[in-house]
Amino acid sequence: MIYFLLNLKFIQLSEPFKIFEFDFWKRPDSHGEMQLCIKATNDGQVHAVVSWWILQLDREGTIFYSTAPRWSSLQINKSDEDWCDHWKQCVWFVPGKGIPISNNQEVHLHAVHDETSISYNLKTESRTQVRMHGVKGGDMPLMLSSERVAIYGDSEWRSLMLIALRNALKGRVDPLCVVADDSIFLTLLLAHLSETSNVISLFPGLRAKGAQYLQAVADANGFSMDRVQVLEKKQSLLSMLDTHHKKVDLLIGEPFYCGTEGMLPWQNLRFWKERTLLSSVLSEDALILPCKGILKACALSLPDLWKSRRCLDKIEGFDHSVVNTTLGACGELPAPQEGSCLPYFVWQSGKYKKLSSAFTVMEFDCSKPICPSSGRTQVEFVEPGICHGFALWIDWVMDSENSIVLSTGPDERYWKQGVKLLANPVAVGIPGSSSPSECHQALIEASFEPSNGELVIRHVFS
Repeated sequence: MIYFLLNLKFIQLSEPFKIFEFDFWKRPDSHGEMQLCIKATNDGQVHAVVSWWILQLDREGTIFYSTAPRWSSLQINKSDEDWCDHWKQCVWFVPGKGIPISNNQEVHLHAVHDETSISYNLKTESRTQVRMHGVKGGDMPLMLSSERVAIYGDSEWRSLMLIALRNALKGRVDPLCVVADDSIFLTLLLAHLSETSNVISLFPGLRAKGAQYLQAVADANGFSMDRVQVLEKKQSLLSMLDTHHKKVDLLIGEPFYCGTEGMLPWQNLRFWKERTLLSSVLSEDALILPCKGILKACALSLPDLWKSRRCLDKIEGFDHSVVNTTLGACGELPAPQEGSCLPYFVWQSGKYKKLSSAFTVMEFDCSKPICPSSGRTQVEFVEPGICHGFALWIDWVMDSENSIVLSTGPDERYWKQGVKLLANPVAVGIPGSSSPSECHQALIEASFEPSNGELVIRHVFS
């Protein structure tokens, strides 16, 4: 599994050590083995082995490039910037509850690689516990993205979801709950919180794999799946026969749809559309979670990202402009063309600076059927600088009192934002500044069309 190892709670139990070395000047070996004896530097429980690459970029061995996490004591890249935080590391989890270890105790690691995979055998000096596992994608019946796993591991996110569901279930007797998206977490949480509830999960992306995973969790934890059902059918085909002639009391989603994590944030408004398709089976007092989505935005200085998306013209005498559309070029587009919104983790986009506070563009009321939506707002800049574009995201409101809000903005590293880059950067300043060349505010307009799921953004600086 591949993960970002940022701000996680863990204890480093050993110093970094080399497992394999591959010499690209030679034909690579199709098989290799390594026996290592690792001395522990802390007391703890071995739950995982984290690995990364160090690349030698010259033959003399003077230039190196590392994908190590920032907390590693073996630092190759010397920089005060966060530019390396986007590298992912490989995490091999020790099956079971891990292996207990004491400071200065030795752990024996047997590593084997073939052409496409690495496998480990880990044991302590006592040889009382041996764990074997191969790092192969096909071994996992259910694979979630590293960001999704990090979300499920985030205690604050779990706490908010727990509070939202407890409040939603309060006072409801034998509720029928439908999980409209691919959230295994919500399915299990509903079954756990209400012993009288019946849960139907649609799993439009996970399908059979989601059902298999639920069964595996049930078997491992000794609870019954009698009240949990996975229906592999489209929402538009769901009928009262599927609900055993009972209306749905709670329709819920994170929202999360497997395979769409790399898309624009408003693609998750699919939940709103599917809530509309399920209108015929909803009870009159059915509770919809999330209750609404709030489209928010922020003006940003993004010099590195903007440069990487500049239009190509002539390079070494060859005209490359034909690929601008294919590559999604935004910078220096000829008027009146405008670049489209692109999905990015803003924190991975190089240097960036917020030039305005976050502001609301429009809201989507999920308690009502889907409809065209639009909004406009005037934003004033709070920091001087060069504006390269706007970041847009959706905050999901999980209760009718607007007290539980799950943000997916730039400060939250697990979600991508939609980035609208300007064709030409604009110098901006705070109100009251005397520079005539600076803009002090911008008018932002947006419209959402449910028939194609597109969100159109327009902006005017003044």
